[in-house]
Amino acid sequence: MEYGPLSLLPPLLAIILCIATRQVLPALFIGVWVGALIVASWNPLAATTLTFSWIIENVTDSWNATILLFDFIIGAMVALIYASGSMHSLAELLSKRIKTARGASFATSILGILIFFDDYSNTVIVGNAMRSLTDRLRVSRELLSYIVDSTAAPIAGLMFISTWIGYEVGLIKEAFKSLTPKPSVEAYFAWLMSVPYRYYSILAIILVLLVVLTRRHYGGMLKAEHRVVSEGKVLRDGASPLMPTETVLGNVKARAPPSLFAYSVIGLVIVTLLGMWVTGAEDPSKWWETPFTEALMNADAATALLWGSFVGYLIASVIVLLGGYMRFSEWIDYTIKGMYLMILPNAILVLAWSIKTACDSVGTANYVVGLAEAMGIPALTVPFIIFLIACFISFTTGTSWGTFGVTMPIAIPMAWSLAHAQGVDPYIVTYASIASVFAGGIFGDHCSPISDTTIMSSMFSAADHVDHVTTQIPYAVTAAGVSAILFLLFAMGLTHPAILLPVGIVILVIAHRVINVQYAKKVKLPPVVPNYTTSS
Repeated sequence: MEYGPLSLLPPLLAIILCIATRQVLPALFIGVWVGALIVASWNPLAATTLTFSWIIENVTDSWNATILLFDFIIGAMVALIYASGSMHSLAELLSKRIKTARGASFATSILGILIFFDDYSNTVIVGNAMRSLTDRLRVSRELLSYIVDSTAAPIAGLMFISTWIGYEVGLIKEAFKSLTPKPSVEAYFAWLMSVPYRYYSILAIILVLLVVLTRRHYGGMLKAEHRVVSEGKVLRDGASPLMPTETVLGNVKARAPPSLFAYSVIGLVIVTLLGMWVTGAEDPSKWWETPFTEALMNADAATALLWGSFVGYLIASVIVLLGGYMRFSEWIDYTIKGMYLMILPNAILVLAWSIKTACDSVGTANYVVGLAEAMGIPALTVPFIIFLIACFISFTTGTSWGTFGVTMPIAIPMAWSLAHAQGVDPYIVTYASIASVFAGGIFGDHCSPISDTTIMSSMFSAADHVDHVTTQIPYAVTAAGVSAILFLLFAMGLTHPAILLPVGIVILVIAHRVINVQYAKKVKLPPVVPNYTTSS
């Protein structure tokens, strides 16, 4: 059944309530319930029953259940590392070399770029590894979570070795099957050729480095950074960090060495990568016979992360117990407290998944795509239109992969057929359209308050989730706006990415400076945040 414009109500209502009330759980639940109300023909009793049915369906889904269990175990691992004092020891070690807020922010950015193989692993490792150091050098939790979030999905979506590429190539391959005439290139080659056109992902990462190195901010981030430098408050008064580590775990007394953190994270990374190799191999019993890059395309990332988190937890447990940093009773206590840290984040994840189910049930994505398809449009404008559609769908549904799944089957045939019909190079238009799907999908994954990666960035940076979203959106919109300009230039006939990307970078640099100066004047704050040092 088609619901027309009503299909937009559940996600829009959830997002508006989330930002207006600063309460994520009730906003999401109401969005899910309204979706169920539409499907249940406005019967409130049936809608409530259907709402809980969707929630149960998402909790019992194999992938989702694995991610929830992974979150609980990683929470326990983080608690052991934190309570043992290893994170503080690591911060002390790094602070001997990194003395400034700029240095801490830049180091966080580089680490976020280096952990490119999986966005979930990125948020876990970078947020936990750098939080103590950034707190010490007065980097706001808002900025930390922004850096973590803005290097997680964008870098994972760009790299040819990641947990994303198998899904992405698979979508292209499926879409190619329906094309007439058949393309002369394989799906992987098309994926590779689309990378230079993924303007949003590239510009989002560049903007992170630009913001970090210049210390010029705008929006709520400018106020947050001035607050932490002048007052020493990494969180605003009244903030509710999504993973309230200090509140739950208390003050650190022990001082385990940084190696505890290092060994746990190394174990997490190695076992996760091996898990991806094993789960993606043609024959798991002879996983080494499958090339790693090929296995990665078919890997079960959730299962691999679960294995990795458990090994990381075991390593941390062995070290804290054998090293005498905790008694057995304390080890049990902190394990439970660590899992407790993840209750709120997991509740948000479940409702975020459920609102995706609600959106699917009322046809949100299909309605938006259908509107665009009904318009007779020039072939070169397809990437621009698809990018806007993907941005809207991903922001309102909070899922990049879901956006890829519903948009790619439309984008590729539309670009291919219109280009052939209008005498335009079909390969260039198709590559750019593929890129627009991925770039637009990552926009929503990056900044939507109901995106799982956005939630996990708040979680592992211990930031207030609404503060993270509201301070990050201005930067995400800036990168998306410049990307839209580049797709418009593409529509005007300037199709080579070697020209478009440098133009985009120049526009981004100018836009960043202009917005920073104008916003600083508006709120009467210095446009450049002082670079706090340990000698300040």
